[in-house]
Amino acid sequence: MRIDFEKFPESLVPAIVQDDRTQMVLMLGFMNKEAYERTASSGRATFFSRSRGRLWVKGETSGNFLSVKKLLWDCDSDTVLIRAIPAGPVCHTGADTCFCEKNRREDFLFELEAIIQDRKGQPRSGSYTAGLFASGVNRIAQKVGEEAVELIIEAKNSNPEAFKNEAADLLFHLLVLFSQKGIELKDVLEILRSRAK
Repeated sequence: MRIDFEKFPESLVPAIVQDDRTQMVLMLGFMNKEAYERTASSGRATFFSRSRGRLWVKGETSGNFLSVKKLLWDCDSDTVLIRAIPAGPVCHTGADTCFCEKNRREDFLFELEAIIQDRKGQPRSGSYTAGLFASGVNRIAQKVGEEAVELIIEAKNSNPEAFKNEAADLLFHLLVLFSQKGIELKDVLEILRSRAK
């Protein structure tokens, strides 16, 4: 730990909480050395309440805990960044964040990937996605092929809306295939990034 708690009055440093999945800033709290150490050891974000004069675990009342994935500090060693997964809305008002923003990725493909993963892990009766997973990798791969062919056909036509719909179908089925194969979208994007150098 390299945080310099003595830089601030009452030995409190600002602690910014960021969703580890969406990258959204969720809230700002304050930590003293004890709160930081408890956060590091428990895996749940713990802060020092200036108004109550005591430690508090985020979610101790609501149940919306912050599961810590990583603790970082800034270049001056006087601010903590907590990368965490929230169990629900973070703000006491019920909002996703304390800044009244929706906690979602700017890129909807990641949100869709999470929905697909949920259908895989918790199949629901009548779910098209769950049905694809139940039919196995061969059927899913076949659907990707069918959607690719339909996109190619629409590329030769002059109907932009039909083309966009087929492109959406192809992306959806490709994400289902990624999930079936245990591949994450970020892994494929990393390969694309490496090729862009």
